[in-house]
Amino acid sequence: VPLQACGGGLVQAGGSLRLSCEGAGRAVSGYVVGWFRQTPGKEREFVAGIKWNSRNTYYADSVKGRFTISRVSAENTVHLQMNSLRPEDTAVYHCAASRTIIQSSIGVPSAYNYWGQGTVVTVSS
Repeated sequence: VPLQACGGGLVQAGGSLRLSCEGAGRAVSGYVVGWFRQTPGKEREFVAGIKWNSRNTYYADSVKGRFTISRVSAENTVHLQMNSLRPEDTAVYHCAASRTIIQSSIGVPSAYNYWGQGTVVTVSS
């Protein structure tokens, strides 16, 4: 399923951004959708994930309490609300989806079949 990610930008530390991941032309209902981020020279890092049907959510420890992942059926979209942003949150953020994924693999990039293009988030100090 093609995915489109958007919403990145430049924000000061302590600010907020909302990223969106849309299943372009095809519904992502029934999928697991995850957000990952990557900085130069580092591996892709899990940020948050959501099971579309159950709405169960999963977060990396580094973003718990600051980021919230949610889905909107009518929009066929998954949002990542990012609050209290820090300079270390600066990265390219990617959304990904998989129809068949076990819970223990939700944070594993290779478990996802579909990826959207990245959106850049820059947090200034």
